[in-house]
Amino acid sequence: MTDIAARRTGLHARTGGPSSDGEDHLLEHLLGWSLVVVLALLTTRLGLF
Repeated sequence: MTDIAARRTGLHARTGGPSSDGEDHLLEHLLGWSLVVVLALLTTRLGLF
């Protein structure tokens, strides 16, 4: 399939990145910030910074 034909049919390659199909992103944000807090606590407790 040529590039022009692919654009006309609307085919898009999936790159494996984050999808935007209406999933709840609140859980992802909470887990991400929890990871940041845990890493900050570990680095300060171990005296790395």
